[in-house]
Amino acid sequence: MTTNVLIVPGYHGSGDAHWQRWLQARLPQARCVTGIDWEVPALHRWADAIKRDLDRAPYPGVIVAHSFGCLATALAIAHRPRRVAGVILVAPADPERFQLSGPRDSDQTSIARFLPETSLDTYGLVVGSRNDPWMKLHHAYAWAKRWQLLFHDAGAVGHINVDTSFGPWPWIQQVTEALCEKIALTDVDAPIEYWSSQREIGGEHTPTTGLFYA
Repeated sequence: MTTNVLIVPGYHGSGDAHWQRWLQARLPQARCVTGIDWEVPALHRWADAIKRDLDRAPYPGVIVAHSFGCLATALAIAHRPRRVAGVILVAPADPERFQLSGPRDSDQTSIARFLPETSLDTYGLVVGSRNDPWMKLHHAYAWAKRWQLLFHDAGAVGHINVDTSFGPWPWIQQVTEALCEKIALTDVDAPIEYWSSQREIGGEHTPTTGLFYA
């Protein structure tokens, strides 16, 4: 069985030069979530679209999300835990910057209260950046800890998008494929040993700080 991969872009979507599009083109089992207006970051609408795509898949798969897409993905997983075998959340956006209808006004409540407060009950990791304008590193780590995902400090690499030269990104392909392989072989009983081994992955934009546990 080949593990399917669902790509979930962030606010404004991921253009052709973005690493998510590059990854999708390199993985024959990958597809991008459908039914989302990328210019309207509405948490529940995005999460509903992700849930619909998960329900259409023949078996549980891996989600690779970026930015605001990470928040919608977390909410979708909370509602479809048995439809997700693994998740990689790259440079999540800070939920405090959004309200339910889009970017947050100062007098509106943030969407943070709608996000899962406990484990997502799946294998995976959060990738954070030390100078991400959309999420401070220690906040990204706190969400990883809350969701009981591994946390990866990728260094000072901005929002991990085209603006910081993240087009082709061999590391994310290798990590995604390795996770898919582990799931396909049902060999995910020792995730600590597996993820620890990823510190030695080579390729462009290889993080040097390794992985640690939330």
